[in-house]
Amino acid sequence: MTTSNKEIFNQNDELLQKHLNLKGMRPKTQAAYLRGVRHLGKYFDHDVTDLSASQLVDYFDTLLKARSWSTVKHHVYGLKFYYQHVLDKPWAHIDLVQPPTQKRLPDIVSVEEVAMLFNATHILSYKVFFFTLYSLGLRLGEGLALTVADVDGPGRRVHVRNAKGNKDRFVPLPEITLHVLRRFWARHRHPTLLFPNRKRGLAGCHAEKTPLDRGGVQQALRAVCESCGVKKRLPLIHCAIVMPRI
Repeated sequence: MTTSNKEIFNQNDELLQKHLNLKGMRPKTQAAYLRGVRHLGKYFDHDVTDLSASQLVDYFDTLLKARSWSTVKHHVYGLKFYYQHVLDKPWAHIDLVQPPTQKRLPDIVSVEEVAMLFNATHILSYKVFFFTLYSLGLRLGEGLALTVADVDGPGRRVHVRNAKGNKDRFVPLPEITLHVLRRFWARHRHPTLLFPNRKRGLAGCHAEKTPLDRGGVQQALRAVCESCGVKKRLPLIHCAIVMPRI
């Protein structure tokens, strides 16, 4: 009995996951590479072991018409990794030209707008989370990953682990943020997580195994912006802050 292309592809998919882990790839990078290779497999009916350079050029040209350059770039990197570490074949170099980079100034959120957003956030977990990101200048993933042990009250600093570039760093901890975090922790008392998942409500947070859901946080912020009439693109980055009431 011959092995089908799909069976071979699935076996190689498992091998790809192992190689990504062994190379120490970050979870988001692993997920992006896997999506890229699996999308390619579906496109070519799982027969991807002997693709020509012209087939790959046509594939990525089609992909670029439907996806962002960032997505296409991750697909290219994922496939290159797949060829080198799973198929053990030389990579057929493809000269993909990146569109000109457009640099735009970020939207500036005023103190009044920030105060309005905090006041319009009625769920305590989200309110404290937004406040923490703004006051510490953290990225979304960095804030979600914070643990109780990362907060150094006496040293007035927070240990941000596995940040961009797989690097750690310390950020200053304002006294007002420390006060807010202590009062918030006294409400959920989770032994490890600073922002535990709220599936069971605040009363059941102490038993959760995961932090707040990334998608839920983003959706909550979009809803708050819409309710306040804020039209600016509002990335979860540092800006002026006011203290939330908790």
